[in-house]
Amino acid sequence: MMKDMAKFVVAKFVLVLFVSTTRALSVFDVTKEGAKIGADINQALISSWNKACASTIPSKVFIPKGIFLLSPMTFEGPCKAAIEVEVQGTLKALTNSKVTKDGSWVTFQRIEHFTLSGGGTFDGQGASAWGNCGNNFCQQLPINIRFDFIINGFVHNIRSLNSKQFHVNILGCNNLTFQRFYIIAPADSHNTDGIHIGRSSGIKIIDSHIRTGDDCVSIGDGSKNVSITNVKCGPGHGISIGSLGKFEKEEPVFGITVKNCTLTNTDNGVRIKTWPASTVNSASMIHFEDINMVNVSNPILIDQVYCPWNQCNAQVPSRVKLSNISFKRIRGTSATPVAMKLVCSSGMPCQGVEVADIQLKYIGKEPAISECENVKPMISGVMNPPACRSKA
Repeated sequence: MMKDMAKFVVAKFVLVLFVSTTRALSVFDVTKEGAKIGADINQALISSWNKACASTIPSKVFIPKGIFLLSPMTFEGPCKAAIEVEVQGTLKALTNSKVTKDGSWVTFQRIEHFTLSGGGTFDGQGASAWGNCGNNFCQQLPINIRFDFIINGFVHNIRSLNSKQFHVNILGCNNLTFQRFYIIAPADSHNTDGIHIGRSSGIKIIDSHIRTGDDCVSIGDGSKNVSITNVKCGPGHGISIGSLGKFEKEEPVFGITVKNCTLTNTDNGVRIKTWPASTVNSASMIHFEDINMVNVSNPILIDQVYCPWNQCNAQVPSRVKLSNISFKRIRGTSATPVAMKLVCSSGMPCQGVEVADIQLKYIGKEPAISECENVKPMISGVMNPPACRSKA
């Protein structure tokens, strides 16, 4: 009895200690540092961040409700304890300001145990810039939010509105989750990828809605163990692996799962794209499951001759090896007759491609069809359209 009582006392003490520790929080309100509604709060925000980052107990930078202007800002670590930025208001980018040194409007960099929350909005005010882009990649325009080298991060209940370029760029991060993350831009906003992931692992995108003018999610080289679950995409260009193979020393892509997502009125559905005449690389263990398509062009697409604006030698096969890829339980409507198109490299045919329980109907009068090149897919379950056989 005494032993049990002792164990109970120790457990209670540990619980109280844990709760006390997690609740210990220093709050740094930007208005206490001079931030004013309608004015540029860059200096107040820098001051609040520096104080919070230096705190030896968990801390929070707090931006209250209201509309604030913000010139380019970098939140840089490492910090001495866990840190949160709570944005309740709306931050508006100055339309004529320069970018940070890494090409963004707001950057979170080299931080461990980081949270971004609050229900607020990052408004890039991109409408003034999109018309000057055409179809070219506007490198001079800022990315709305960059996450560089974040370890153990959580971003939730945040909106990215009308970014001038990519809404979010993720580089070198490990264990970073986005939940209830909302991206909003019109279909004609050029080069406004929703979330681009590169050279990162353990990235999760959950319960989010992305409406933009380019890929809703794009997964670049070096991405490993990425999961995209219950995401609504559209308008946009779909959910894409790649493009891969354009640059030297690209790293392999491995372990990507896209599940329980809905794509509506998008230019593509789920796709993998690699350049012809590419560098050597690989992408494997990629799984698309339980996807709903609503009026989607190219619902299922592997494109290893991806060559926008004819900026490549399309006659030379891609050298990106694709293997262990599955498309399962994908249903809905296609805006084009070719509902499933698997065009693999003639130099490196796809290996281990599985298609199962596909039910896609063309919105036109004729039945939907499939096309394949340089691949022999493993087929099971109900197939509509009928699965193609490779031309190779």
